[in-house]
Amino acid sequence: MDARQLDRIAEIAAAAERADGAAPLDEATWLVLRNHWDRADVVTTADGFAVLADGVLSVTVRPTARGEGLGRALVEGYVSERPDGPLRAWSHGDHPAAAALARRFGFERVRELWVMRRSASAPLPPVVVPSGLVVRGYSPADADEVVRVNAAAFAAHPEQGAMDATNLAERMAEPWFDPAGLLVAEDAASPGRLLGFHWTKQHSAELGEVYVVGIDPASQGRGLGKLLTLAGLRHLADRGVAEVLLYVESDNRPAIAVYSGLGFTHAGSDTHVMYERRG
Repeated sequence: MDARQLDRIAEIAAAAERADGAAPLDEATWLVLRNHWDRADVVTTADGFAVLADGVLSVTVRPTARGEGLGRALVEGYVSERPDGPLRAWSHGDHPAAAALARRFGFERVRELWVMRRSASAPLPPVVVPSGLVVRGYSPADADEVVRVNAAAFAAHPEQGAMDATNLAERMAEPWFDPAGLLVAEDAASPGRLLGFHWTKQHSAELGEVYVVGIDPASQGRGLGKLLTLAGLRHLADRGVAEVLLYVESDNRPAIAVYSGLGFTHAGSDTHVMYERRG
């Protein structure tokens, strides 16, 4: 893995995103490629690439080179190295070609991640912060508390729950990071100990994201999830974005109900699919 490979991956990924309407690599994979090359197994060609990062395979072929067997060859290379071992793969978008490759190599559909969207101009309920509660922007002194709350809130989540201080710092080093967009909640009587947070993300002038909403399990039942989500949506609207998206597990019915109540909708094609080949 070298800088030329990284540039080629970025160029092919951008072409694929323009054609497909979805980025072929998620943020976790990009963070590995940019910061931890030793954790990635990468194959690049003139028209495609395959990345195995932290046990998850991502394969992308340039749109103008599709239909010629390159994607199959890239997947086959990894499968042949692990004839009896487990392997997971993401399809960022529910692509028929990815489903066909999954069937060919014995992968099963094991997880669906919905993308839900809402217009930023749609009306929102008012943000009412209860007496004794403080909602404010992030301060560097909050870093350890964000990691603690995140670990507790996402203990069972396969990606988000793994965030540690190093990973937090890497995310905050990304060009999009804005401390004002990371909203935290605390009791006025216990400043510095966080009850929850809503980390928003602004992709562009037009697009924002409900990036992470994490509530300390010890503070659940106080309406903090909805409160912080609303506060973050207000923040993004004030930044002038036209649309806000979020990612949610397809089987997380309580979260989907909350987001639907706030005007988020999901189109069937706006789904990311994880496939798994079990050993």
